[in-house]
Amino acid sequence: MRLLLLGATGRTGEHLLDLGLARGHHLTAFVRSPQKIARRERALTVVKGDPLQADQLAGALAGHDAVLSALGPSPRQAFRPSTMLSECAASTVAAMTTAGVERLAVVSAALLFPEKGLRFVLFRWLLEHHVRDLDAMEAVVRASRCDFTIARPPRLVDARDEGYRSARDALPAGADAMSFRAVAAFLLDCVEQRTHVREIVGLARGRDT
Repeated sequence: MRLLLLGATGRTGEHLLDLGLARGHHLTAFVRSPQKIARRERALTVVKGDPLQADQLAGALAGHDAVLSALGPSPRQAFRPSTMLSECAASTVAAMTTAGVERLAVVSAALLFPEKGLRFVLFRWLLEHHVRDLDAMEAVVRASRCDFTIARPPRLVDARDEGYRSARDALPAGADAMSFRAVAAFLLDCVEQRTHVREIVGLARGRDT
């Protein structure tokens, strides 16, 4: 498959690059700072561009099968008011419409589930601006005609495991933390297998049975 990646220089994005290439896909990393991607492989094309600009995205999207988005703010920016994610979602779905690409898989967060535990309440309060932008981003995606999958993982950590558990419209039981790499594996599985189309999916560490 030919896949366009957004957020390829981030922590989930790095694993999307690694796993996507290992699985034999042809990848286009659409990034603001191409110099941050050091690897050079025949199946990888790095395109400099602004994900807020739909015309730039549409130009890079021609001929691709799907878009995988792992865009997110830096830890410092997550505490500040922002509309970056919702604006990027709007430009992405507009570019996909122009380019005739239908499949979209995007990373959101488990904080949008109505969990009532103290940890969820605390982090929703600390990250209220980020949560608001995530919610707006999801609204843009859900309102589009894209064949989307919205992934809502819990707290993400650096680890090499790729296993995950998934549940439609809910957080799997016992969800605490999972690896960036497992989220990347889930996104790739969705587009390869054409599963969870037009669904919101909660994720957790482990393996589906």
